[in-house]
Amino acid sequence: MLSRRRSGDERRSFFAREGRGKAFMLTTTAENKDSLEGDPRRWIILAVLLLAGFMNLVDVTIVNVAVPSLTADLGASSAEIEWVVAAYILSFALGLLPFGRLGDIVGRKRMFLIGISGFTVGSALCGLAPTIGLLIASRFVQGLSSAMMMPQVLALVQVTFSREERGFAFSLFGVTAGMAAVTGPLAGGALIAADIYGLEWRPIFLVNIPIGLFALVMGWRLIPRTRRGDYEPLDLCGVALAALAVFTVVFPLVEGREFGWPWWCFAMMAASLPMATAFVKWEARRARMNKTQLLPISLLTNRHFLLGLTMTATLFAGIPGFFFVTAIFLQVGFGFTPLESGLATTPFSVGVFIASLVSGRFGSAYAKARLVTGPLILASGMIYLLTVVSGVDQTTDHWAFTAPLVLAGLGMGITVAPLFATILTVVDNRDAGSGSGALQTFQQIGGALGVAVLGQIFFGVLGSSSSPETYKASFEAALSVQIALFLTLALLASRLPSGAPEVERLAGEAR
Repeated sequence: MLSRRRSGDERRSFFAREGRGKAFMLTTTAENKDSLEGDPRRWIILAVLLLAGFMNLVDVTIVNVAVPSLTADLGASSAEIEWVVAAYILSFALGLLPFGRLGDIVGRKRMFLIGISGFTVGSALCGLAPTIGLLIASRFVQGLSSAMMMPQVLALVQVTFSREERGFAFSLFGVTAGMAAVTGPLAGGALIAADIYGLEWRPIFLVNIPIGLFALVMGWRLIPRTRRGDYEPLDLCGVALAALAVFTVVFPLVEGREFGWPWWCFAMMAASLPMATAFVKWEARRARMNKTQLLPISLLTNRHFLLGLTMTATLFAGIPGFFFVTAIFLQVGFGFTPLESGLATTPFSVGVFIASLVSGRFGSAYAKARLVTGPLILASGMIYLLTVVSGVDQTTDHWAFTAPLVLAGLGMGITVAPLFATILTVVDNRDAGSGSGALQTFQQIGGALGVAVLGQIFFGVLGSSSSPETYKASFEAALSVQIALFLTLALLASRLPSGAPEVERLAGEAR
């Protein structure tokens, strides 16, 4: 690793080692050439990026509350309704890694604007879809467009803010994620209940049009154009191998419960391991040939980066699954409306908001301590909620959920900012899109895994019963798994290096 204190001549050294990918010149200028640090508009730019991220995250959850309306209006079967959700998740997960790298190649601003344009058009197509088939196709467009947009969001944050500011910037993503998790069901329930102009479920998609257009115009005007990367064309074989690896994991997780977990689901998940191995070997081969990789082999072999991806998957296996089973528990088990269910989970977002603002002020300081403490607080909130649920009788009051959900939200808010910042520490600015795409791919895999596992546990305990007591037992079983997940996350965080020097050394391994 080259020292930053060396002379200008020494800095202009050539770094070309096996396993490091295509040789490139490492200079202070080259390292920061793609950096936008110090831009006076950076906080306004962040607001635009957060708005785009918020729109995407809300769209993931808002559809769930529209299922009865979709079924009645379009005459859709349960399998077709399942694909309204699955088409988005699959296309989003499959596109993150290649579109993240494509942003590094053609420019992140350009890819962000293309993505948000596609998402806005896809939302219009969803809102106007006359048949369930066209709605599913439009959701696929939405998912691919989100995959173009979202890696650029995190990558632009990384190159726009200094290391000292990134902690606070990433903390606002925690705020956004927490708000979106609750806003989706709330907004969906309110829009459907209002039945604007007799459009029933359609406004949950059409509302994205003005938001998307605003974000598009502001992004075009405010986000500086980053330079194109000095890369070869996109590694199409790497794209195919990565897509197969992700598909063989995500598809059976999304569709398994609908089909009753047949043998081919487990066969597909088992096949993901050789697919992933083939992808890593292919990237290593391209590195030996001094060709660029879809995901740099220096990251694929960096234990700090891999541990961070594992932590990301673990965290997001717990959160989406939690909101999934909570919505079923409250709405089906205890007769809450979608709006009431959303209000009941609002305290979680309040906790995330408060903790994210406070945690972000620490920047990169005490990152390991926060990454251990946050999951422990999350687990404590779930344990507290478990005691509340155990005391529920035939009815429940949403106010009883307030204190435990605020506590869990505090844990989430403490965790997100240092997690994202710590993972991306080892990613060079020139590879920010690729690294961000990998991070969000594992986030999606973790979310799909969490919903599949927690849903299976919940419905497995529930069986054919519809009594409140059985719903309570099902929810308790799911909460127990979530507690174990967050305790595991704290254990993984304890394996992270302590102190800035060690983190800097590991960052050097990726460069």
